[in-house]
Amino acid sequence: MKLCEIRIKPKSFFGTPFKGDTIFGHFCWQAKYDNSLLKKGLEEWIACYDQRPFAVFSSAWPVIYRDGSYYYALKRPDYPLKVLSKASFDDKKRFYEERKQILNKRWILVGEDLRIRVTKERMNTDADLAPRGEKRIRGDFIQPHNSINRLTMTTGEDTFAPYIKRNHYYHPDLELVVFVLFDEEATDIENINRGLEQIGKVGFGRDASTGLGRFDVLKVVEKPIPKKEGENACYALSPVVPETDLYVGIYFTPFTRFGRHGDVLATSSHPFKAPIIMADEGAVLVPKDHRVWEKPYIGRAITGISKVAEQTVAQGYSIYLPLNVE
Repeated sequence: MKLCEIRIKPKSFFGTPFKGDTIFGHFCWQAKYDNSLLKKGLEEWIACYDQRPFAVFSSAWPVIYRDGSYYYALKRPDYPLKVLSKASFDDKKRFYEERKQILNKRWILVGEDLRIRVTKERMNTDADLAPRGEKRIRGDFIQPHNSINRLTMTTGEDTFAPYIKRNHYYHPDLELVVFVLFDEEATDIENINRGLEQIGKVGFGRDASTGLGRFDVLKVVEKPIPKKEGENACYALSPVVPETDLYVGIYFTPFTRFGRHGDVLATSSHPFKAPIIMADEGAVLVPKDHRVWEKPYIGRAITGISKVAEQTVAQGYSIYLPLNVE
């Protein structure tokens, strides 16, 4: 398999978080209607997806330019804060002050070599990464809506009452990066790039038909796959469903995916998929089996989640970066 990074530029608000499993679903719909994106077609690769993933997408991460170099701003690893804090619990005041500082530093900067070094100098708050005078690089806001009764052309009560939805935005100067691990027998960098460009044009996630989820693809660059160099844990770049009996410890924030079908299946008799509980991006998995390091990805495929399309799968895989946990 090969690894590439795709730099993108958000052009609108987003109604759906830019997570790897959702990007995978969008790419599959693009491949459904454009057979040139995957050699031999989508159906053949979906059939063997639980044994051989044709592509694994990371979540989208901010790209930060600092001191003449580019860095990826990743989520602070999810292992216990006592691992990050050097203060002794005997000095309770200092211990809790340092704990509070670490909680605010939700980002960790990783260089273009993709080696994670968890130090206080590399951990940052939103304000640390935002341009001067700004407080954050991304944020959420409430968007009010009204349902219109087409008979009276007014809003009203019950189903026609006003309602709200939560959208999020990125700083207009910010670029994002999505890492993609792909099987060379299934596709190539050019087709991965073309698939993402098409997603950016039609919109990503919820309410794409109203203009949300638009982005431009800036460039695609092939990168070497990070290899284990003495590290003893894996850092997940997207939500993941871990394999069973392969890890001695997993540190994570739970994330429940209440998935919904896209395209024509969104208006079917069963538009919603079965919910999936995942370990969110930033999870730290400590393997007990050396076989984990033989593949450039962790996790497994999720099947049996649809009542209207039995072949439906969800990306429970994740690209990982080697990480050392004491």
